[in-house]
Amino acid sequence: MGGIYEVLQKIKDRPGMYIGKSSITVLRHFLVGYKFARSELGLELKPEDADFYENFQPWIQRHFNVKTSNSWANIILLFTRDEKDALSCFFRLLEEFKQRDKNLETEPKNKVFDLDHEELLSKL
Repeated sequence: MGGIYEVLQKIKDRPGMYIGKSSITVLRHFLVGYKFARSELGLELKPEDADFYENFQPWIQRHFNVKTSNSWANIILLFTRDEKDALSCFFRLLEEFKQRDKNLETEPKNKVFDLDHEELLSKL
C-alpha cells in the first residue's frame, strides 16, 4: 500500500474518481478514513504519513497565523473562495509543507533575510 503522498497525488490528478468531487472537506474526511483503515488493517504509518498527520495542522496554523481548534481544512477554506479553490490551495500548501525541511537544510543557519514589507507580508 502506498504512502499518503502517493494517495494524495492520485486525488490531485483525479479528485472526482477518488473522493467524488473537488472539495477540501471531503478530502479531509477521506484522509481521516485512510488513517483509520491503515490502523484497522494493522499497517503502521510510514514516516511521511506520521509527519503529515502530526505536523500539517500546526504548520497550517503557523502559515496563516491563526490559533484555533478548527481543522486544517477549515482554516484553508476560511482563506479561499470555495471548496474547489480550497482543494487547489491545499495541494499548493502541501508542496510547501513537504519542502519545509529541505529548505531549512539548504539555508545557512545565520542568514539574515532581506525582505521588503510586501515580501514579508506574503510570507505570513
